[in-house]
Amino acid sequence: MATRIIVLIFVVLFASVANAADVSSITDNVQKKYQSLTSFTADFTQVLFNAASKDKDTRTGRIVFSQPALIRWETEKPEKELLVVGKDVVWNAFPGEKSAYRYSVEDMLGSKTMLRFLSGKGNLREDFHIQEEPDAPDGQVKLKLVPREAEPNLVLAYAWVDVKTYMLARISIEDFYGNINDLTLSNVKLNQPESKDQFQYTPPKDYSIFDNTGTQTKPQ
Repeated sequence: MATRIIVLIFVVLFASVANAADVSSITDNVQKKYQSLTSFTADFTQVLFNAASKDKDTRTGRIVFSQPALIRWETEKPEKELLVVGKDVVWNAFPGEKSAYRYSVEDMLGSKTMLRFLSGKGNLREDFHIQEEPDAPDGQVKLKLVPREAEPNLVLAYAWVDVKTYMLARISIEDFYGNINDLTLSNVKLNQPESKDQFQYTPPKDYSIFDNTGTQTKPQ
């Protein structure tokens, strides 16, 4: 009986160590992949769940990423919205409202947001306690990410990793209030030539401008 217990303990401990090693290898490969990228493009489906109202808002569009941390996030449906992370400034434009909001790059990429995941600026092993979840689709690994230092914007996240490319196929973020931002990427294309012009933005003259940088608004 004692021998069986010792063997069982050994198996459990070995499995735990092996799983930890696998998770470390996966996260390291994800980090290396994003650091080695020059660019990627993808279609996206984004589901926003409001915990208070139980409403779900589904959005679709396209994302373009180019080093160093340049992002063009263009929502096509149900309403057009444009988010451009440029070299010096971030613009979030709403054509239907004829309005544009200006932010600093540091504020936008500095906190644990979806953009930080997509830009590769986050460090999974340094920023999170990580464990593998069992319910991943074929060809993917699902990781549970608990932040080492929680922020209101992120108290829990899940990341689905494509095991062939080590690219993020899906990310789900939960904030302090239980709201969920779930993003799935498809038609991912890596290292395609991307014009830097698409990461520049100047609001039309008839737009209302809301500056959240604390500096005078200037065309990018």
